[in-house]
Amino acid sequence: MALFIGIDLGTSGCRAIAIDEQGETRASAVTSLPTPIRINHGVEQDPTLWWEAACTCLSDITTRINPHDVVAIAVDGTSATLLLTDADGSPLTPALMYNDARAKQQAEIIAQIAPTNTAAQGASCALAKLLWFYQDEHIKGETLKKVRYAQHQADWVTAKLCNRFGLCDINNGMKLGFDAEHNEWPLWLSNLLNQKKIPLNILPKVVAPGTVVGQLTTDLAQQFNLPANTNIVAGTTDSTASFIATGATNVGDAVTALGSTLVLKVISDTPVFAPEFGVYSHPLTIVTANNDEGQRWLVGGASNSGGAVLKQFFTTQQLQEMTPLLKPNTPTELHYYPLPAIGERFPINDIHKSPEIEPRPENDVIFFQGILEGIASIEARGYELLTKLGAPDPVTIRTTGGGAKNKAWTKIRENMIRENMLNYEGINPNFLDATHTEAAYGTALIARSQHPIST
Repeated sequence: MALFIGIDLGTSGCRAIAIDEQGETRASAVTSLPTPIRINHGVEQDPTLWWEAACTCLSDITTRINPHDVVAIAVDGTSATLLLTDADGSPLTPALMYNDARAKQQAEIIAQIAPTNTAAQGASCALAKLLWFYQDEHIKGETLKKVRYAQHQADWVTAKLCNRFGLCDINNGMKLGFDAEHNEWPLWLSNLLNQKKIPLNILPKVVAPGTVVGQLTTDLAQQFNLPANTNIVAGTTDSTASFIATGATNVGDAVTALGSTLVLKVISDTPVFAPEFGVYSHPLTIVTANNDEGQRWLVGGASNSGGAVLKQFFTTQQLQEMTPLLKPNTPTELHYYPLPAIGERFPINDIHKSPEIEPRPENDVIFFQGILEGIASIEARGYELLTKLGAPDPVTIRTTGGGAKNKAWTKIRENMIRENMLNYEGINPNFLDATHTEAAYGTALIARSQHPIST
């Protein structure tokens, strides 16, 4: 039996899933990650923590299966999380996380010369972080001389598995400036890097998700008792992997990821780019690989709102105890805009936007429901914006992430979206909990994508 492993590096932990040729889950593993360090607008993490977590998950999952059946491994990670390494892949910098927004000046420089349809816009994009690393001697001296690769979170862990650095999947590459429509690093980006004296060869070679990029190193094969010819496959971003996991395949199929952050995506037959609203498009190469209707795109955006806000006020036990007491058909009228800190990406792109979580009622259940309503309001506003910008009306809305399990929240969201979106012709908001809610499952599907499926 051929098995395929997907590894998901999220905000709070690492997950791994092994699936068979038919897509059935055979084993899973999870380990936690320390909270990234936040300094003003900066959010960073030691990348070696990802590798330790990935190895822990691999060690765990290979004890639950026959490891000799593993054919391929793929990795997903948070979008726009970036670090610099030397030629051997050793980190020379901390990783600036997906929500790191310190590169405000660099984002302004990019905005002046980059086309509006690039995903490399805003202080949190990977390109702004690359410029920040090179500006004002944030890296200098001998360290600067050693820099060879700019790597995203998924790139780096994938490369560690096969010892082949300097590669990147299309979805991660877009926030570094890669032009997915023309499949190239654009001229404006080359000119910018030349101007800033950043070597062009720091940019990774870009490949499609699902591309075999190497084989598991001999040492790791021995460590985890895996076959020496285990393929290492290019992965994707965590939100794209979550989307793939749902099985959404048709134009108009949408997915809301309710994790630490709120991510909305809908399948479109044409890309939509509106960086001023934090809206971008990714090519959906895996889902449409055998589709004769042509290339499709994932149009969407990611808000900083989400479950991370709830964790600032309540423990997991408190949330579980309060959930049965929620009254989804009786709105609180609190009208919150819940954010974990200052700064928002979508549907409002404003690094200065402050959280709006006041007044706080004495009743914690009401406060809890008010936050859920606030996140649902952002979701409704997000889908409304996507449609106005040219994305298709959602026909179905699937849900992934931890929030998908909360039926009261699902009802709150359904009420909120119907109120805001039913006036759009053809809307039919059906909330369907995905069979597999983890990005690791979608990444395992990517690992399986080049393997012939038995019938």
